[in-house]
Amino acid sequence: MLRFAPSPTGDMHIGDLRVAIINYLVSQQKNEQFIIRIEDREKEKNIEGKDTEIMQILEKFALKHESVFHQSEHLHMHQTLAIKLLEEGKAFVCTCQEDNEDNNCYSGNCFNVSKAEHDKLKKSATPFVIRIKKPQSNIISKDIIAGENTTSPDEVDSFVILKTNGTPTYNFACACDDMLSGVNFIIRGEENLLNTPKQIHIKKQLGYEEETIYAHLATILDSEDKSIEWLFKEGYTPDAIINYLILIGNIEVPKEIFTLPEAIEWFNIENISKNSVKFDLEKLRFINAQHIKMMDDKQLSTLFNFADEDIGRLAKLYLQEVSTVKELREKIESIFSPKDFSGKWSEEMRVLESIIQNAPMINSFDDFKTYIQKKSGLDGEKLMKPLTLLLTGYENSPKLNDIYPLIKSYILEVAS
Repeated sequence: MLRFAPSPTGDMHIGDLRVAIINYLVSQQKNEQFIIRIEDREKEKNIEGKDTEIMQILEKFALKHESVFHQSEHLHMHQTLAIKLLEEGKAFVCTCQEDNEDNNCYSGNCFNVSKAEHDKLKKSATPFVIRIKKPQSNIISKDIIAGENTTSPDEVDSFVILKTNGTPTYNFACACDDMLSGVNFIIRGEENLLNTPKQIHIKKQLGYEEETIYAHLATILDSEDKSIEWLFKEGYTPDAIINYLILIGNIEVPKEIFTLPEAIEWFNIENISKNSVKFDLEKLRFINAQHIKMMDDKQLSTLFNFADEDIGRLAKLYLQEVSTVKELREKIESIFSPKDFSGKWSEEMRVLESIIQNAPMINSFDDFKTYIQKKSGLDGEKLMKPLTLLLTGYENSPKLNDIYPLIKSYILEVAS
């Protein structure tokens, strides 16, 4: 069982999506279930609607999952398991520090408080937390990417598992939910490396003996402001984003441009480098252009509100100079928008507009050019510059003999 556990406290970023993609890949290869856990335990930090947004993003990337649940749904189970540890003498009540889950350095003042004192404490309504007792021996965690790590008992310490408000800390909720869901292959970001020994300790104390495989993905540098929604707005396609996020940090790939189904056939998580990788926007732009080239022409045209193979082919002509759907949309919109007749070639453009509006349908560009040239008396630059502006909205464009066959059926709309 594998899982992706996003938090609805902010936008999904490329590092989050990379974790989701690789979890999905491995689940497909191993024919294991893949579940989604929305980590919403800190309700005051949750942003309304972000959980829905996360699921919509996963759907756009076709990352199918068997089930989804919100961590807050398991609050009672978290509390029950914490009390279980308390009753078994594996945890204890603590009043000596605040219940900040990061404030785990324990002074030792509450460790040997008697049961009678505990009962008295509950009746007095004094705020307290529950801490798990620190381990008695080193905790060894094995990681497919990061390697083996040994953590001493003092490094783990007696950390908080249940806060004063009765909610679980991150490590306790995470460990409990992984255990209860049967998650035995955990792939996540390397920022969680320090959490691993604590979560191993929690599960061991709860009597969970099944071996868990860990893989912590190195950080993607310079990607902090790159949310998935931003990538979509900038015109990057899901297939290109997936391609890029599987490619970066991968030591061995059979080819540079591929789809998710293809990657399932050859991907090996052991080939992921343990070193951080830098987000390379230019590389993503290149990959994006390649995936747009691979798109069905009619499907591509729908991104510009058409259902015409010719418009898809027209857009691909511009991939010589641009790389995203957003940039292509600007080119297509310029062709079909009213033209600017106020520039250097305004007089010539008016002449050409009048001729084209009254011209018969002409199939080839050579015949079209000959007809326009004869009717206008224009030649050379005085013909081609205003004609290019009239047909494309730009002074420079792909060759008109490539563009014309794709827009001839719209020529009256274009040349105006």
